[in-house]
Amino acid sequence: MKKKILTVMLAGVMVAGMSAGSVQAATTEDASGDLYVFIAASLANAMDEIQKDFNEEYPDVNILFNADSSGTLQTQIEEGSRCDIFFSAATKQMDALVDEELAKKDSVVDLLENKVVLIKPKDGETKVTGFENITDAKNIALAGEDVPVGQYSREIFKNLGIEDDVNKMEINEGKNVTDVLASVSEGSNEIGIVYATDAASVADKVDVIAEAPEGSLETPVLYPVGLTVDAEASDEEAAAADAFLEYLQTDDAMKVFEEYGFAAYKADDKKEETAEDAKEDKTEETDTAEEAK
Repeated sequence: MKKKILTVMLAGVMVAGMSAGSVQAATTEDASGDLYVFIAASLANAMDEIQKDFNEEYPDVNILFNADSSGTLQTQIEEGSRCDIFFSAATKQMDALVDEELAKKDSVVDLLENKVVLIKPKDGETKVTGFENITDAKNIALAGEDVPVGQYSREIFKNLGIEDDVNKMEINEGKNVTDVLASVSEGSNEIGIVYATDAASVADKVDVIAEAPEGSLETPVLYPVGLTVDAEASDEEAAAADAFLEYLQTDDAMKVFEEYGFAAYKADDKKEETAEDAKEDKTEETDTAEEAK
């Protein structure tokens, strides 16, 4: 009787073990399949190069990029488009998806920082010397209000007190930063506002007039990246998303981003320094109090 009970118990353990193994998620070593990555248009060139490097390590992962304005990408995700990773050009769109539980909060990383610049066609003539006298131009190319660079542009105008005057100008509104860059580089507009990385990508076609004045933007131009909810992804595809998100944070990937004009965002370092300074100040206060006794 005891033998029979023991046999039944062992069988139960084996079944339980098989069940656990059958539902175990794939690791990054098992990464394969299609990976849907939605990226801000300004990231396109850098991400193409990073994809090639990543595929040397993970040849079975097929990365499918969707590059557009962050606002458009946000809407597509909200409407049910399949997406595994969202790489935004601003925190607003990422925060919205996190609030809607369409992006995984714990996976989101503020990875890159960019600059907003004023440009003109290469060797083009304009009276504009900076953001302050932008209205001296006959026309301007701007990204739409739902596009991060368009939002940054309007924030600059507001903080400089020229918003109403700019709105009276002839404005060629682009659906994303790529449209704005094309309008200026082709000479369709006298000036335009893009990211420094975009201007650098066509340095033979545009000149940078100026960077956004210090203090005209209340927050840095951040690029957060994180995992999104993809109910259709297999375990291997979910593992591919984990692997790619991890790769984007490596020194090799960062080197590519820096080659295209981005900078690594160092907010955590600044917070640590501030905390350390506060700790030192508190220690000094304690020491002073002890001496006073």
